[in-house]
Amino acid sequence: MKKAIVLLLPVLFMVNGCGAIAAFEQDATPAQQSAQVSQNEPFSYEPYARVLATYVDAEGKVDYKALGANRGDLDKFNNSLATLPRSTYDSWTEEEQIALWVNAYNSLTLKAIVDNNPKKSIRDIFRVWDRLKFNVMGEEMSLNHLEHKILRKDFNEPRIHMGIVCASIGCPLLRREPFVGDRLAEQLDEQTREFLALDRNFKLDRQDKRVHLSSIFKWFGEDFEITYGAKDKFTGKDKERAVLNFVSGYLSESDRNYLMEGKYKIDYLSYDWSLNAQ
Repeated sequence: MKKAIVLLLPVLFMVNGCGAIAAFEQDATPAQQSAQVSQNEPFSYEPYARVLATYVDAEGKVDYKALGANRGDLDKFNNSLATLPRSTYDSWTEEEQIALWVNAYNSLTLKAIVDNNPKKSIRDIFRVWDRLKFNVMGEEMSLNHLEHKILRKDFNEPRIHMGIVCASIGCPLLRREPFVGDRLAEQLDEQTREFLALDRNFKLDRQDKRVHLSSIFKWFGEDFEITYGAKDKFTGKDKERAVLNFVSGYLSESDRNYLMEGKYKIDYLSYDWSLNAQ
């Protein structure tokens, strides 16, 4: 009886090939089915927009439990990153390309969290930034690759550090909408103002003559030098002067003048790696 079945299978497949393929597709996982569909759809941020609007609150915190239980839109968007044609990406403006990579970083970070369910911090996921790989335009990439080999290397836009979110309290707030090319400058400026408005990221203490900066500016200060370099104002090393010049553009005139005088010391605030969970 088993031999008869084995012999008939090729015949059935040949006679009704389309039906056999359809049956195979029906047995595919939801993620595979979503990837198959996304190949036939134009690239869109709509699924990702629904994720952000539904599971991110006004404080930039994420309901990871609910997102993990209803992850269809997240998977659909991440699958669309894999099938996005390189030729389509190459036809975009620089602002559209930057927006894509920032959105990809943030969305794939959400995937890393709901896939691995860390209890306290993203750092609980073993080598999360370089071991985990994600498919973007047919190429396997890590989160480190997206940030350091593409966003920081290919573009002179230091405000990306106000947009990319590593699922931690010390990060900028996760925005409740995707970044888009035609509003990228406006969105990154809003992100910066919100970031600097929080004492955990920036504090100006005239009494103690100290300026407290987020560790993000310590780690990536050199990224600000090309656009915001200022050798004759502010204080500190070249990268610190550049950061202070950048920061001053989002402050009151009084605070900006104080920073320009340079009569203070710079301290870097401890970075809070706690999960940005609701």
